[in-house]
Amino acid sequence: MGSLETERTTTGWAARDPSGVLSPYTYTLRNTGPEDVFIKVICCGICHTDLHQAKNDLGMSNYPMVPGHEVVGEVLEVGSQVTKFRVGEIVGVGCIVGCCRNCRPCNTDNEQYCNKKIWFVVKIPDGMAAEQVAPLLCAGVTVYSPLKHFGLMESGLRGGILGLGGVGHMGVKIAKAMGHHVTVISSSDKKKVEALEHLGADDYVVSSDAESMQKIADSLDYIIDTVPVFHPLEPYLSVLKLDGKLILTGVINTPLQFVTPMVMLGRKVITGSFVGSMKETEEMLDFCKEKDLNSMIEVVKMDYINTAMERLEKNDVRYRFVVDVAGSKLE
Repeated sequence: MGSLETERTTTGWAARDPSGVLSPYTYTLRNTGPEDVFIKVICCGICHTDLHQAKNDLGMSNYPMVPGHEVVGEVLEVGSQVTKFRVGEIVGVGCIVGCCRNCRPCNTDNEQYCNKKIWFVVKIPDGMAAEQVAPLLCAGVTVYSPLKHFGLMESGLRGGILGLGGVGHMGVKIAKAMGHHVTVISSSDKKKVEALEHLGADDYVVSSDAESMQKIADSLDYIIDTVPVFHPLEPYLSVLKLDGKLILTGVINTPLQFVTPMVMLGRKVITGSFVGSMKETEEMLDFCKEKDLNSMIEVVKMDYINTAMERLEKNDVRYRFVVDVAGSKLE
């Protein structure tokens, strides 16, 4: 293991301004601290939130910015107080790598809601391919966490997945593996064959088709809403059963609206969920390994990153880009 005292530099691809265009950027890393894990990145998935952040869509971006939070890598060094990870192991880095450890969320295995959160490392189960795991660290746990938290893991439930992208396609796979009847709700029929024949969905409804939406009225126990842009909520509230839950997971930079009777007449719930805890991430990875669930990906090199971001913005990917960082020239 190398020295923990030597300052080092590394190269990533960064956005410098709200254009979101990425280019090589060399920067200095802090010394590996006693609780740190230093990894060599193997691959990284591209999430729609990366696009939001690179383009400052949420008004909180700082530049230069190296996006990416679905990272799989090899441990090169560990700090003196690290006991869970060893040099040479393959690990994942998702959205959370640190927290205060003292607040109520931290003390109840909900550290993703800690007001002082930073980001964590999780061990990848043996036998899982790095490029397949990368999207699970955000897209996979984003679906798994609310299903677990809201008691929606029992077999026989009827669920809806609104939006069939990176998160949505994993939503279909995970919900089906739990034994749910899954309906995909999409803005067009372009992905109907893929949803039914390749992902295993039970039904597919186009949201603008009033007759089809009426047929599934009051039928779903929950909807995982993955859409990352503004959209009305009333059409989806109408297809929920009594006490049904509309769970928002897409990052949207404009206010959503609905009329209150749509919630009151059915005691329905509109709620949200943000990725998942370390415990949930580990459980989700074990669940996906047990059920042999894989993400559907398109692997690209780093020099394709800006084209990939443009295609992602147009929803032109089936269903997640993963950057082969280890096999790319970064400078």
